[in-house]
Amino acid sequence: MKKYLCGIDVGTTGAKTMIFDFKGNVLSSAYREYTCVYPKPNWVEQDVEMVLKKTLETCREALQKSAIDSGEIASIALSTQRTTSIFLDQDERVLKTISWQDNRTVKELAEITEKIEAKEYYAKTGLPLNTTWIITKALWMQRNEPEIWNKVKRVVQLQDYMLRYLGADNYYVDYPDACLYGCFDNVNYRWNQELMELVGLNADLLPIPTPCATQIGQVSKGAAAVTGFDEGTPICVGAGDQNSASIGAGIVESGVVSVSLGTGGMAIACLDHPYRDPDASACVTCHAMPGYYQFEGYQAGAASVFRWFRDEIAENGNDPNIYRLLDEQIENVPVGAKGLLMLPYFASATSPRWNPDARGAMIGLTFAHDRACMARACMEGITMEQKDILTNMLENGIKIKRIRMIGGAAKSEVWNQVQADMYQVTCETLQVSDAAVLGAAIMAGVAAGIFTNVQDAVKSMVKVDKQYEPIPEHAAIYNEEYEIYCAIYEGLQSKQVFRKIAELQTKY
Repeated sequence: MKKYLCGIDVGTTGAKTMIFDFKGNVLSSAYREYTCVYPKPNWVEQDVEMVLKKTLETCREALQKSAIDSGEIASIALSTQRTTSIFLDQDERVLKTISWQDNRTVKELAEITEKIEAKEYYAKTGLPLNTTWIITKALWMQRNEPEIWNKVKRVVQLQDYMLRYLGADNYYVDYPDACLYGCFDNVNYRWNQELMELVGLNADLLPIPTPCATQIGQVSKGAAAVTGFDEGTPICVGAGDQNSASIGAGIVESGVVSVSLGTGGMAIACLDHPYRDPDASACVTCHAMPGYYQFEGYQAGAASVFRWFRDEIAENGNDPNIYRLLDEQIENVPVGAKGLLMLPYFASATSPRWNPDARGAMIGLTFAHDRACMARACMEGITMEQKDILTNMLENGIKIKRIRMIGGAAKSEVWNQVQADMYQVTCETLQVSDAAVLGAAIMAGVAAGIFTNVQDAVKSMVKVDKQYEPIPEHAAIYNEEYEIYCAIYEGLQSKQVFRKIAELQTKY
């Protein structure tokens, strides 16, 4: 008898597999951490075969920990990092992988901008023109590594690659992830021929656009031997991690917004139509629910910036309890970190500013500041960028009645209160904070017919854990700091400091 669902999340710095029952209770979980490669400033690459190996290890471990019969798993679906470009040859071997955090494609972005106006591009795709999208990476490959590009037969993302390994008969991309190629018509759910031609792509190079929660194959004999799943277990199209996380957070109606602070950050609201921001600053992609859309505020570096602080600045960064120790230090620093502010643009500024030249900064240092102050400033700066995104949402008429906090940061009580104080709205955590993995399991359940639709599954599997209310005196401090934060950004931008630093880093 089928009793369980499996969700697999393949993130930027780690993979996790979890097994759930149909009520959303966790039976087991397994995690492996891995790294990216940084060949030059603003370049980010990844060893996809290593990522695959680590992911498969989590599958086998989660099954072993669960002590269930693998034949009781009804379905498997994935949540994966989005917009990571994987270039494959005719034998499906990886030629090159460029991460979503990579911003090397400034020249290619300028070339695209010469061919199509930003507002026209936005109207067609729901995306602001930016270095993140895969079309810029494809153009970069053509311009800079033609000997490799000439061997390229497919350009896929991580979910497509993983599904193919598990047993899919072709490369399939979910509608939300298809949006982030930068050449997808998310109203009619098809590749846009005009945009593909701008960058030398054709549909044969790209995966097949497919609705989320669609079964597209079964676990192969080879994948079963490696993972421990039964051969023949259904495998399904899930969604990119942020789209999957919105399902796992229950963002299936207006007024409830999710804020995810993982490697990257994301704020997501559910829309019933393909809205377009008049300023062309907000991403509007397909929701994992058919016929719905997501208003997305995207943050290129979130908890990864805090991880950088852990590795490069904090004392005892290798201590297994380092995050608890940092929380304790931060609690002993006044709200506002004694006037120390941090710009978290370690991987550029994205929503709503969209500036690939922006860089991180620590502003206001004095002899009165120590590591604990810097830790708090990092936490607050990352959250301040999310406040920037939520402010943009409000300006676009998005209602925010309450916020669901997800991602690694949601495990920190200190950070949860900082978020409530910063956003000035009731914030909630969930019983399953790994919302992206839960979202994948939900889509697996819908594909397998366990649930009628995503909304039905959310009612059964998503449960609120705690609520955090904003503290007025803290909110007042953050309001003042937010004004300064915006002024710092605007001052550095208006004086072309960001651009000059970016050019210096490129030169050397």
